[in-house]
Amino acid sequence: MTSEGNNAYINDILDLSESPSPKEKSEIIEFLAHTNILITGGTGFLGKLLVEKLLRICPDIEKLYITVRPRKGKTPLERFKENFDDIIYNRLKREQPNFINKVVMLEADMSQDECGLSSKDKKLLISTNIIFHVAADVRFDQKIRDIANINVRSTKFLLSFAKTLPNLKAFVHVSTAYSNCIYPVIDEIHYKDVDADKFLTLLDIMDDERLQKIIPILLDRYPNTYAYTKAIGENVILKYGDDLPVCIVRPSIVISTSKEPIAAWTNNLYGFTGVFVASGIGLLHSLLCKVECIADIIPADYVVNTMIASAWDVANIKAANKLVEYSKIPDKEMIPVYNCVSSCQNPITWGEVMHKSEVYACKIPPTKFLWYYMLIITRYAFIHKINVLIFHIIPSVIVDTIAFLIGRKPMLLHTYKKIHKFSNVIHYFASRQWRFKNDNVLKLWKKMNSVDQQNFCFHMSTINWDDYFFLHVRGLRTYMLNDPLDTVEVARKQYLKLRIVHYTIITVASLLFLSMLVFFVSYLWSLCPLSH
Repeated sequence: MTSEGNNAYINDILDLSESPSPKEKSEIIEFLAHTNILITGGTGFLGKLLVEKLLRICPDIEKLYITVRPRKGKTPLERFKENFDDIIYNRLKREQPNFINKVVMLEADMSQDECGLSSKDKKLLISTNIIFHVAADVRFDQKIRDIANINVRSTKFLLSFAKTLPNLKAFVHVSTAYSNCIYPVIDEIHYKDVDADKFLTLLDIMDDERLQKIIPILLDRYPNTYAYTKAIGENVILKYGDDLPVCIVRPSIVISTSKEPIAAWTNNLYGFTGVFVASGIGLLHSLLCKVECIADIIPADYVVNTMIASAWDVANIKAANKLVEYSKIPDKEMIPVYNCVSSCQNPITWGEVMHKSEVYACKIPPTKFLWYYMLIITRYAFIHKINVLIFHIIPSVIVDTIAFLIGRKPMLLHTYKKIHKFSNVIHYFASRQWRFKNDNVLKLWKKMNSVDQQNFCFHMSTINWDDYFFLHVRGLRTYMLNDPLDTVEVARKQYLKLRIVHYTIITVASLLFLSMLVFFVSYLWSLCPLSH
């Protein structure tokens, strides 16, 4: 699928996966059957995909509990309908029309004590067999107290709650591959740099003002509060999960789906998805990045499949470990870690990512563009700052001034300030190189029979990056810009006109700059004594 002739797919990005009809039985589906499952963060990006996959692939699940944050002005029933109106549930509705009878949405707030669960809901959850702790605050610039409550305290509470469950089979904690980004090599082991209890005690005894002053000391080599608190969250798992069937899944940079339940779906602008969209609509024109560095990106459905398979695996591991003397079980076997990454089996550089995105995106320009596509990628901060001044700041000042004069609200400069803040965060991950190890993930793949490898595919060797990015840019246009693909022809005509305007301005500006440069050099030369 690498040509424009495949536009038949493009109207709604067709379902690319079909359930196999094998002779073997799925061991993972049998494991999930007749279980009660709790998913925190079930209305987020990964959470929605996890909910959809579980309900679609395993019709014999008893109950699926999803935590949702209370929202003013909306009843739980309204939140329920709003959540399941999403396009990604269309396939589920076709294949399992009665799925709704299995779903229970519980009001909870991961930032509150005991996750904000009521006593009634905690009693309801006592029959839970599997927990997927997906909820997290993924904002890189969040205040440390707020992000710690969600990424650390909620994990500690859920582990203590899990110990009260009489029939718990598996507890899957979703972390990030960059939780230990201070190391150049990241293995599937437990890093014990920060003690979670000491950290939480520090938060309890210090006020916000004092805490803010020592953040640079706390973070040390960590780039932001997100990576730091995810590392501490893993320490909580190690300290309080040793007698539970618990594991850690560490996805790298999660991007749009590959094929399930629909291809190229995403619903947020976090991470590099924001870069793709901002540059595609002609808003972002400079990026600080080392193009030769590996971009450890992974499709969201591959992450979800790893999460489900790891629940099955850790249940089996825990059952096997019961036969072994407790003190003889090492940490990495007692609480397995799965590095869900692409770089080990199917590496791709940032340069290749940007090139493939550009090639495929420029063929289907959006109708909602702000300017012609032009993205300058540089590894030098000085050049990047010059680019930002010329292509971001100066144009935004001009546009905002015009907006102010005609009575409209100036917005572009404010938008660029947000983009620059975000770009500075992205720079850390786009200019460094890590070497990941994923032996546990490969072992898990080998443990699965052929049916489960089809149902829960996560082996990165199955991804063709050209095919993926062909669909990826169409998904961004469709789902993030709400720009249907039947408008491509109209957009191309408009885009061609803008291209002429863009290069005319670039040519005129270049000639003016050269004229000024020649005049300046001539003036200096005229002042030189040797010229007389």
